[in-house]
Amino acid sequence: MTRLIAIALLLITGTAALAGCNTVAGAGQDISSGGHAITNSAEEAK
Repeated sequence: MTRLIAIALLLITGTAALAGCNTVAGAGQDISSGGHAITNSAEEAK
C-alpha cells in the first residue's frame, strides 16, 4: 500500500512539473513575440 501511494505521488508531482514547464515556455514565447513586435515598430519609425 505504501508503495502504491509513493508511485501515485511521484506521478502527480511529475505531471505538475511538466505542466508548469509548458506554461512557462508558453509565457516566454508570448513575451518574445511582444518584443519582436516592439522591435519591428521601432525599426519602421526610424
